[in-house]
Amino acid sequence: MNVLIVEDEASLREALVDLLQNAGHDVAAVADGESAVDRCLAQRFDLVLLDLMLPRLDGMEVCRRVKQERPEQAILMLTARGSEDDKVDGLKAGADDYVTKPFGARELLARVEALGRRASRQESISEHLSFDGCEIDLGLCQAHRDGATVKLTAREAQILRWLHAHRARAVSRGELLEHVWGARSDLQTRTVDMTIANLRQKVERDPAHPRIVTPVKGVGYAWGELGT
Repeated sequence: MNVLIVEDEASLREALVDLLQNAGHDVAAVADGESAVDRCLAQRFDLVLLDLMLPRLDGMEVCRRVKQERPEQAILMLTARGSEDDKVDGLKAGADDYVTKPFGARELLARVEALGRRASRQESISEHLSFDGCEIDLGLCQAHRDGATVKLTAREAQILRWLHAHRARAVSRGELLEHVWGARSDLQTRTVDMTIANLRQKVERDPAHPRIVTPVKGVGYAWGELGT
């Protein structure tokens, strides 16, 4: 993959460059937030490894700005902050996965490879969905209903991709955590419920009686009515 590393600590930045290059990836690196945004908007990367604590612009703001312009950009956030609130804040900002420092080389490479596989799978899934009067453009992270357009977050679009790709069956919360959030055992299933509640407000005609993302009691969620 083509990877951008955003890390202000020189020794760690160099170590990450060596690690990923030795694993066969093409790697570029910058040391501050403003440079990260400029590079991400000027060049396409398969993955951005983004430190949270950065000079000139912190990682949260970098993530928000990049995702606003390029919702499909995969971002793996690296940080010394390990509380659940910090992790949730990072994911809400648009990060696709989260690794807490210090981390092992094998764990980091596994997460990088997992994000790469996820991106490859998504390339084969339709980017344009139409259901219950709602037109959804997953590539642009937009939904259109009744003449109005709303922005979807990258994770909301990923949820819709996964549910639609597996529309013949119900999908568990654990499966969504694994394939949309990246197998984060330290996140709770309520994270899925909160994200889907926000998603319903954007795409459903009546969020209290959903038809696009529907709950399946005792299991999780499904796309529309099973099998449609």
